Amino acid sequence: MRIVHWLLAVSIAGAWLTRSQVDGYHEVFGYVAAGLVAVRLLWSMVGNRYARVSAYVRSPKATLAYLRQVLGHTAARYIGHNPLGGWMALLLWSCVAALAVSGWALNTDLLWGYAWPVRVHVALGWSLLVLIGLHLAGVVFTSWQHRENLVAAMVTGQKNPASGTDVD
Repeated sequence: MRIVHWLLAVSIAGAWLTRSQVDGYHEVFGYVAAGLVAVRLLWSMVGNRYARVSAYVRSPKATLAYLRQVLGHTAARYIGHNPLGGWMALLLWSCVAALAVSGWALNTDLLWGYAWPVRVHVALGWSLLVLIGLHLAGVVFTSWQHRENLVAAMVTGQKNPASGTDVD
């Protein structure tokens, strides 16, 4: 999944950088992102317990309780996604999926030439950038709060084992 994560980051960056070019690379990056969403969806059903959506998307009540703990500097360390991170992952993957579908739909005969599908696609692109910014801020904050380098963990796959009040 780490490879999928980093390939998605590259495909999103590539799609963003080629958004105003007419050479077809933007579409290629979009289709790669769509394929990665499909892989992630499949892995969320057959992967290990940390990969399953049911393991990292908590109820709104539990997520709000966790947010209060974060604001009070009493939040537990999670071995997998924390409740806010779980919802962020779901939002990010959903936004990428919506971007892929809207980008594909722009090239169908049904929607060809209309302005509103383009506006939807552009709005989703900007929304994804905002979500990515929030995601990165959350990674930095959580790394600082728990004195753990989450970026390094996403590269190496190694995270400190659970201990004490950590949630496994």
